[in-house]
Amino acid sequence: MTEDSKNSAPEGPLADLRVLEMGQLLAGPFCGQLLADFGAEVIKCEQPGVGDPMRQWGREKPHGKSLWWPVVGRNKKCITLNLRTPEGQSVIRDLVKTTDVLIENFRPGTMERWELGYDELKKINPRLIMVRVTGYGQTGPYAPRAGYGAIGEAMGGLRYVVGDPSTQPSRMGISIGDELAAMHACMGALMAIHARERTGRGQVVDSAIYESVLNMMESLVTEFDVAGYVRERTGAILPNVSPSNVFDTADGKLLLIAANQDTVFKRLAEVMKKPELADDERYATHAARGANMTELDSMINDWTKTIALSDLEALLNENGVPCGLIYKAEDMLSDAHFKARDAIVDVEHPEFGAIKMQNVAPKLSDTPGRINHVGPTLGEHNNYVFNDLLNLPDDVQKDYKDRGII
Repeated sequence: MTEDSKNSAPEGPLADLRVLEMGQLLAGPFCGQLLADFGAEVIKCEQPGVGDPMRQWGREKPHGKSLWWPVVGRNKKCITLNLRTPEGQSVIRDLVKTTDVLIENFRPGTMERWELGYDELKKINPRLIMVRVTGYGQTGPYAPRAGYGAIGEAMGGLRYVVGDPSTQPSRMGISIGDELAAMHACMGALMAIHARERTGRGQVVDSAIYESVLNMMESLVTEFDVAGYVRERTGAILPNVSPSNVFDTADGKLLLIAANQDTVFKRLAEVMKKPELADDERYATHAARGANMTELDSMINDWTKTIALSDLEALLNENGVPCGLIYKAEDMLSDAHFKARDAIVDVEHPEFGAIKMQNVAPKLSDTPGRINHVGPTLGEHNNYVFNDLLNLPDDVQKDYKDRGII
């Protein structure tokens, strides 16, 4: 990201909001990242001397440093605070007075044990919105259970349908359950902020991981309820949707072709120099192609194997047939479209120099979000919060430090 783009970009659309992030790991913190990306002042509370485990997570750790934390911690202010102490809880109550959104992803009942439940906090600030992200939600018989993203993915139905039918259910290569819960939490927070404009009151946003996954499961439940149909694992294909698959090329590479709509399939048939396929009763309609997908996909694959990847991609794009490469990170970094849209940007890191990460999404034309800095060091903004915001006396701060409260 260039200095000019930083200086010319207007404030984000959430620049008038203060968010207090009290969660850790991914579901709560990713919600905080999304809000911070669009200008909200997100103050993250972390355990003194320990911090969020995300500071240690990630596959590659140059010099023992996480490469996940710079992303999920970006744009936030970070303080240290022991929430298990009366003094730490008192600090939270003081911060809540000027906070719009509080995010927490502790097990249900934890905030109440600390006397920081919503019923208590709304007495301090009736406009406060509390975002609560958990595995099972705040109510119901499973609410007290420990719930992680993987469990929510399984319970919400995603794990059962992911993978090859010859194997056990697979997982996605990312923490999709946590991230879906975070996105629903963020969406709920923005809805609650909008409602507050009318009512003047805050409310609780209850985002359960399993329900966030369930919300993405399309017609899975309805298909079973009405037709008794159970979706199974289908590997690289979707049943009855053809052609929409990954195909081989002459140079041993892969290309995804999605030409299952009637008009698009007709264009594909013409590119294959087999226009008669579009009128063949076995392939002329979406339903017919779905019923005969194995033989149709095989026929298409025989054709794609005769053309090199770059030539095949160009040919399909020229004729309006949707296709796409199977990208890895290195492909993204060299892609012209990614570059033109600044989908990946350079952000300065105090130890590693400029590092690349995904940019803010979605793009807003008038008040876009932006990345101002990577995830801060542990307690980097203690001075700002305890001095500038709360005016804690120096002797109190020293006492708190000595006793491990901040």
